[in-house]
Amino acid sequence: MIAAQGEEGWRDEAPRQGPEGRDEAARGGLEGRDDAARPSRQALEEAARPGWQARLALGVERRGGSSVLVRREHSGPLRVQKALYPEGPDVCHAIVLHPPGGIAGGDSLEISLAVGAGARALVTTPGAGKWYRSGGRQARQSLNVRVGEGGVVEYLPQETIVFDGAEAQMQTQVELAAGALFCGWEILCLGRTASGERFSRGRLDLATRIERQGRPLWLERGRLLGGSAWLDAGAGLAGRPVSATLLLAGRTVDPDWLAACRALPVADGLLTGVTALPELLVARCLAPGAEAARVWLSAVWQQLRPLALGKPAVPPRIWST
Repeated sequence: MIAAQGEEGWRDEAPRQGPEGRDEAARGGLEGRDDAARPSRQALEEAARPGWQARLALGVERRGGSSVLVRREHSGPLRVQKALYPEGPDVCHAIVLHPPGGIAGGDSLEISLAVGAGARALVTTPGAGKWYRSGGRQARQSLNVRVGEGGVVEYLPQETIVFDGAEAQMQTQVELAAGALFCGWEILCLGRTASGERFSRGRLDLATRIERQGRPLWLERGRLLGGSAWLDAGAGLAGRPVSATLLLAGRTVDPDWLAACRALPVADGLLTGVTALPELLVARCLAPGAEAARVWLSAVWQQLRPLALGKPAVPPRIWST
């Protein structure tokens, strides 16, 4: 969704087998054949199936003193089971489920969230998202958020793991009415760091746009290429496989918010920064692993929520399971 560092720098299934289940042929290792002339078995398998085409539409409206989930429509393997209220009726919590567990070449996921005037919603996921290695076809995910006057949306998914060889596209569009607020983060892990995997091939395209009443507050596009020198460059990802960004949009940034975030402790190996722009706060970090990035970004959110959103920080229980 959000963290988008480009090749030239920062810029304004029925259960499906993951790559572990593929044999040598899926890596282009067909003995006695010309790899350049013959597609891999994984590419042939991708071409033979249409891919998941999944859509989820959610709507939250203010009804009295409650934020009520009034719309919950889905097609394909993407859904929300029910609304949750761990901090009372004022904030509607929703957990987005993707039963296949990962996104493969040819898949397309579309999530739309409309929050009405005065309503509040917090959306998260039950675990890490996964983008599997591709045989050549691109996978796509789009998020479209509309927030009515005085409404608040927090979009806080758990980390996204981009497998080596993935071909992924992530798009985010946020439209804010007068007085509306959006707080969202993305934690991107390039390769499965726990097993020592690097993002040596593949591509990740990212695009984020946040508008207030048609006026852009944040425009960002980027492309990360597997094996690029940018991944290790000091001006790029500095050899850290995890990049994370939090955006708070829709309100003038108080200097005290910046001071509180900048005063947070930073673990060894992390590079962090917090910046104020017109009606936008940006917090970024580069990390050697997803856990360290998640801990720091959660601490930033816990500082900002009472200051900017007027609510004590109540982490979703699913984060602890």
